[in-house]
Amino acid sequence: MVRLVILLALASTLLLSPVPSWAQTDPEEAYDPFSDYSEFDEASDEEADINFFRNGRFLTVGLAVGPQIFTDGMSKAYGDAPATGLYVSYFFDMRLAMSLGLVAADHSVSLETVNQTYTGTVSINEVNFHLKYYLNTQNMQKGIADLNPYLTGGLSQVTRSYSIVELLTTSKETLTSTDLGGGIEIPLLRKKAYIGFQAIYHFITFNDENKATVNGVDQLLYKINGDYMNVQFILGMNF
Repeated sequence: MVRLVILLALASTLLLSPVPSWAQTDPEEAYDPFSDYSEFDEASDEEADINFFRNGRFLTVGLAVGPQIFTDGMSKAYGDAPATGLYVSYFFDMRLAMSLGLVAADHSVSLETVNQTYTGTVSINEVNFHLKYYLNTQNMQKGIADLNPYLTGGLSQVTRSYSIVELLTTSKETLTSTDLGGGIEIPLLRKKAYIGFQAIYHFITFNDENKATVNGVDQLLYKINGDYMNVQFILGMNF
């Protein structure tokens, strides 16, 4: 009887005592898997985005004009002439931009052979796709930093149209050139506009390069080979 009373007392004590909660932990000791060094990366990315939205450019549109010149044999056969162009650039960030351009020029032609000189015109039109990388000028002198120098490179689809008076013929071909160059941009009107100077060299091989005759008959005094380059003055707007 005494044992029964003791057992009932123990049972009531266990039933009435609170059940410990093993799931409760100190919030200060809890581990957060998202609390790591990536927070610092996000902070730096956010700072770069704020700087770009405040000081950067999203889009630029520029009108270009300047001489288009040739090298090697083409410099003897083609006269220099001004080329006009239109450029649109989209900025990914403060340093990198993508540029799409249209450039056109008409040149005089003088092909000297043993027997006579052939004259005419040649038109060179291009659609170019370039990437532009603006150099970091933070550690440069102020005068150089204000020039905003950049390097550029890409590809151009070049269409050359020939018209020779003595042969009463015209020809047309479309090729791809590899382009390398650079330039500077000087801000104007509180950075709403800019003036720029740009030089781009086009590595290209036309179908008649290194041919020694005209129309397969008259011997040329020089081979029609070489590349060409655009040196341009650009007036643009920033958006």
